[in-house]
Amino acid sequence: MKMLRTVSALAFSVVAFASQQAMSEQAPIKIGFEAELSGPQATLGEDQYAGFMLRVLMNGGKLGGVPVQVIREDSQLKPEVAAQVTQKLIEKDNVPIITGLTFSPMAAAAVRVATPHKVFVVISNGTTNPMAGAECSPYQFVTSWQPELLSATLAKYANDKGYKRISLMAPNYVSGKNFLATFKHVFKGQVPDEIYTPLSQQDFSAEILQVSASKPDAVFVFYPGGLGINFVRQYQQAGLGKTTPLLALGAVDGNNLTALKDAALGAVTSGAWSPDLDNAANREFVAAFEKQYHREPTMFAAQSYDAAQLIDSAIAKVKGNMDDKEALGAALKQAKFATIRGHFSFAKNHFPNEDYDVLEAVKDGKGGVTLKLIAAPMHDPSDPFVSACALK
Repeated sequence: MKMLRTVSALAFSVVAFASQQAMSEQAPIKIGFEAELSGPQATLGEDQYAGFMLRVLMNGGKLGGVPVQVIREDSQLKPEVAAQVTQKLIEKDNVPIITGLTFSPMAAAAVRVATPHKVFVVISNGTTNPMAGAECSPYQFVTSWQPELLSATLAKYANDKGYKRISLMAPNYVSGKNFLATFKHVFKGQVPDEIYTPLSQQDFSAEILQVSASKPDAVFVFYPGGLGINFVRQYQQAGLGKTTPLLALGAVDGNNLTALKDAALGAVTSGAWSPDLDNAANREFVAAFEKQYHREPTMFAAQSYDAAQLIDSAIAKVKGNMDDKEALGAALKQAKFATIRGHFSFAKNHFPNEDYDVLEAVKDGKGGVTLKLIAAPMHDPSDPFVSACALK
């Protein structure tokens, strides 16, 4: 009997070794990476790429034990270009998974093209409320956040602080409108200004003057990337930073903090991740990112690092068989990986279940500025759009 168990164990070991060897000898799996990689928003896409590739580098060029080839494409902040490069990645490069996607119009375009081809899109940043609801897809997975909940977190924080009047500003596109609509819905006070600016606008002096004249208790804005740098600088130059608290989505994160330096101090934002989250996976990520890139990771890098970990876990689960779409989708939905956020799972709409925190820009003690968790008002909140998603 003992010999039988020994032989069985040996046979299992041989089969397992053969399976691992076959995976290691498999041709590289092609992964499409699509983001804003040129123009004023390129820093965001490059941050996404840095976070994703860090996990690949840490795995020795593999995901799920299989070598991967990551093919970069620039969506150029144009939905029609996003659709074209998605089509190219699918039809020419034969990728089974696309990841990245910086802004929501490009993410939505990519999902629309990929879904009929049964190609999975793992979005590590931009989404819309409808994508979490009626426009959900079995081939769409999100490792960033539900935009409604980012705004709701800061609106709840504003209520808790006792603010009565808050002015609002954002770029004039779908995400900007969604962020402001949600804030207005949750905030219990008055909104003296609701201002939308062209996505290409860089000078906000006239709008800031209008807001200043309204004398609000605080200002809530959504200005990502380079837009955020310009807005925060001009906000400080106008003197509002000393008198009117700034609640800012997208404007005070990562690379923006490096550019803004002390101009960002005191600004408050929200997110599902921060550099100081105290868990082993996050400490490993932050240390590895700083060693590789000589700077603190951003939210965009963090979300993409988790996207790589998600894809890593799914490829391992299906043993590199990317043709089994049903099994691959099930493996992605399981989300069996050590998230840097502490806990992470998918709701039926493939958006994450996670906590949303309030973060403040503070001095890091090393001559720079970082984000510090100051409040946790939204513990695993329910997604208000999930009921409209037809997935089970």
